[in-house]
Amino acid sequence: MSLSRLIFSALVFALSVPVPAHAQDMPFDAYLQLLIARARGEGVSEATIRRMTDGLTPNPRVIELDQDQPGSSRGSGFPALAPYIARHVDNARISRGREVSSQTRGLQQQVEGRYGVPGEILLAIWGHETNYGGYKGDFDLARSLATLAWEGRRRDLFATEFVDVLKIADKGYPRSELVGSWAGAFGNPQFLPSVYLRLATDGDGDGRADIFNNRSDTLASIARYFVDAGWRTGQPWGVRAYVPDGFDVSRYATKLDAPVCDRVHGRHSQWKTVREWRDLGVQPQRALGDDVLASLFQPDGAGAPAWLLTSNYRVILEYNCSNYYAMSVGLLADEIAR
Repeated sequence: MSLSRLIFSALVFALSVPVPAHAQDMPFDAYLQLLIARARGEGVSEATIRRMTDGLTPNPRVIELDQDQPGSSRGSGFPALAPYIARHVDNARISRGREVSSQTRGLQQQVEGRYGVPGEILLAIWGHETNYGGYKGDFDLARSLATLAWEGRRRDLFATEFVDVLKIADKGYPRSELVGSWAGAFGNPQFLPSVYLRLATDGDGDGRADIFNNRSDTLASIARYFVDAGWRTGQPWGVRAYVPDGFDVSRYATKLDAPVCDRVHGRHSQWKTVREWRDLGVQPQRALGDDVLASLFQPDGAGAPAWLLTSNYRVILEYNCSNYYAMSVGLLADEIAR
């Protein structure tokens, strides 16, 4: 039998082996061979497979961090938003954001002209994810992703991300550069490997989408992500709103069931036009067109700050499905632009 037929037969056998519900039920080395077979079947070179998997072992710290993540069913209440905002939209992050904004003014104008996403939104994502590149993570991506796939809690997701990081390595990136968060996100915008392969953009025309160190590529890649998620040019993410005393927000609770992140979306009101909200006494505190659809969000209850959120807020949620995250990004962007 020829070598190519031997490899093909081995691949078919590897991919046909049933993987236990929890991959830890098989030894890590055996499971890694399944991942390698898949990567080989999807065109990753042998040289890349060797340099990315030689000596690979599971990382117990990654498993510990993954198992410590809060689940959607844990409790029925929500922590207050205000303390989170105070920590994540602080003077240091605002000041650094304005500094980076001044340094990248020309780049922001180019990217906004091409994609229609405001520069301050791009900077707020960058600032929130990695403190404007100050800390991008130091976990070996191949090791983290192989560990998470083997662990099994979200095996299908991380098996794909493992193969995709090998595809990125196949473009010439050394393993030493492919480091990031424990969950596999990397670079200035903390893209997962599959997102990098789909949306990372060469912003300066040098033939490489370098989201590790290149500011132009970083901003263009975040902007392309937002456009792909449905960003509407010329519309804010949301504006502060005046809610009259005695206004019962619960009367306008959403009747929609979100297919994903239901606890996040379930906290928002029904969609109404700004004109309809005005008729109910809810007044936007910044310019917002009467025909714009918005949902009312008063996260810390009656008497606390409220916002009218547009569909662009939902785009920020596509980046990270958390109201705390999305609100902090929007408010940081507003402060950077102020």
